[in-house]
Amino acid sequence: CCVLFDFVSDPLSDLKWKEVKRAALSEMVEYITHNRNVITEPIYPEVVHMFAVNMFRTLPPSSNPTGAEFDPEEDEPTLEAAWPHLQLVYEFFLRFLESPDFQPNIAKKYIDQKFVLQLLELFDSEDPRERDFLKTTLHRIYGKFLGLRAYIRKQINNIFYRFIYETEHHNGIAELLEILGSIINGFALPLKEEHKIFLLKVLLPLHKVKSLSVYHPQLAYCVVQFLEKDSTLTEPVVMALLKYWPKTHSPKEVMFLNELEEILDVIEPSEFVKVMEPLFRQLAKCVSSPHFQVAERALYYWNNEYIMSLISDNAAKILPIMFPSLYRNSKTHWNKTIHGLIYNALKLFMEMNQKLFDDCTQQFKAEKLNNFLEKDAANPGAQCKRSLEQLSLHPMLTSACFIYPVLFSLMLPLGSSQNTFCVFSALHCVHMCMFS
Repeated sequence: CCVLFDFVSDPLSDLKWKEVKRAALSEMVEYITHNRNVITEPIYPEVVHMFAVNMFRTLPPSSNPTGAEFDPEEDEPTLEAAWPHLQLVYEFFLRFLESPDFQPNIAKKYIDQKFVLQLLELFDSEDPRERDFLKTTLHRIYGKFLGLRAYIRKQINNIFYRFIYETEHHNGIAELLEILGSIINGFALPLKEEHKIFLLKVLLPLHKVKSLSVYHPQLAYCVVQFLEKDSTLTEPVVMALLKYWPKTHSPKEVMFLNELEEILDVIEPSEFVKVMEPLFRQLAKCVSSPHFQVAERALYYWNNEYIMSLISDNAAKILPIMFPSLYRNSKTHWNKTIHGLIYNALKLFMEMNQKLFDDCTQQFKAEKLNNFLEKDAANPGAQCKRSLEQLSLHPMLTSACFIYPVLFSLMLPLGSSQNTFCVFSALHCVHMCMFS
């Protein structure tokens, strides 16, 4: 079982002996699975040696050296040619670790830091089948060897640091994060400072890597696990997400919105108050996004009962932030589905606090009018007629308290001949506004 065969350059060579090795490995797996008291002390170095000879190897060059984003639906991973043997070696080693007869005190002489480091290097394999076995194997080692836990976490940190700041390419980030999700779940409270630093300095910067989509579900799970352990981490986490928020990558924005909703699902009301204003300013931008999936995902927040309860408790702060974006896009967004979702959000806000909703409506209209007047103030003579005609098209300005100050301000800067023209135009505007 320690003899290696060529599956790459000459796959048809030594077919008989390849089958002999496969059969022997298969028999060993069956034997260790169904028998007790078979793992004696002399077996330990032999098993570890057999695993090391077969597994610890130089991985082939990446088929995607530029680090371009991997698309599982379009891109085919490079599969390991020797997998018929490697799979059985992994299975045997896992049965060995999981056996009731396994004794970590004996095995720790052979499964040491060097072994773990070589095992971690294999996570860059392009074969997803191998990475899946590696994930389970490393998790078992982490669970059984208490003395290796800190070292394993440190080496995973180093892999992440190189990935974020140097290579931006590694095939096993998702699997390593999945292991960490289980590890974080087992952290004792209160959290150690090193664990908080790991969240803020390692996990959060992973959001800025261009291949985020490959490992984002596992990353989001790890982040939420931390917040469930310690709610005081919510503010730095949310602020970091807003800092790393994508500017030009709409699919990535949708991922951030997904993660943010998961965070809001577990957020404490006292922590929500600290982040709600910058958070909803970002949501307002998302609602205004021309990419309909971004706007749609942001508006789905209004279907979440817990988020709506948080909004209701803080409507006086949130509605003035969200209203301009919602109102404007209810009329101007190109996608009809977005119109429906916006009307739903506005309806919920109106039912939540009718007076506040009316105040926001009036404030928005007043600001819109002021912007309109400031725009035309630079050249009132040439644009007087156009301004008045545009005003007449706005039924919302039918109130005299709006109309007369507007007309007066338009006529003030003009000369006598222009005043004459504007008087007639003003009267026409009043007529149109009051009786249309």
